[in-house]
Amino acid sequence: MNVLLVFAHPEPHSFNGAMLRTAVASLEAAGHAVQVTDLYHLRFEPVSDRRNFTTVHDAVFYKQQLEELHATEHHGFALDLERELQKLAWCDVMIWQFPLWWFTVPAVLKGWVDRVFAMGRAYGAGKVYENGPFQGKRALLSLTTGGGAADYQPGGLQGDLAGVLRPLHRGILQFTGFTVLAPQVVYGPVRLSQAEREALLDAWAARLLTLAEEAPFDVGAY
Repeated sequence: MNVLLVFAHPEPHSFNGAMLRTAVASLEAAGHAVQVTDLYHLRFEPVSDRRNFTTVHDAVFYKQQLEELHATEHHGFALDLERELQKLAWCDVMIWQFPLWWFTVPAVLKGWVDRVFAMGRAYGAGKVYENGPFQGKRALLSLTTGGGAADYQPGGLQGDLAGVLRPLHRGILQFTGFTVLAPQVVYGPVRLSQAEREALLDAWAARLLTLAEEAPFDVGAY
């Protein structure tokens, strides 16, 4: 498989960093090709504006979707975006590694989606959901939480995690055609022992070797 890992954590020595390193090592040892987009290391700019493009559709009024369509037709994406778009086209599996912040992804990861998932390249002209450009590819959210597992169950303090993640699973990944796999969730790693953390990393390494055979995750409807 060709696997794209998108990493969104400011501390490389965090447990998220350990999850990333484990994934790279496990996948490469099994013969898979891996590319990593480390958003904080790259100092990726999350703000969308005309810097997204080397072309101009309308110099007076900025409408991002129209500029994206124009850039799609005229090879007009900025180099940093074109690199990421080519990674999306290359990969068979995309994995996001991130901490759950304020019930969603860190801002830099959302900004990566805002800029990279461009109309004309990631969706548009009726190419959404089952007909999306990324059909045939798989996607997986790998994340950590601050609270324990009981907090993210129906009736728990934070509510059902499946509902928390649905905007990402349904509104981004399925919308663009990805087949969504069950999320890899580590609840409250800061509260775990070293032995517990190592066991979770071992389980993650093992799961990565079976991604091609996994059944799709039931994202649920709104």
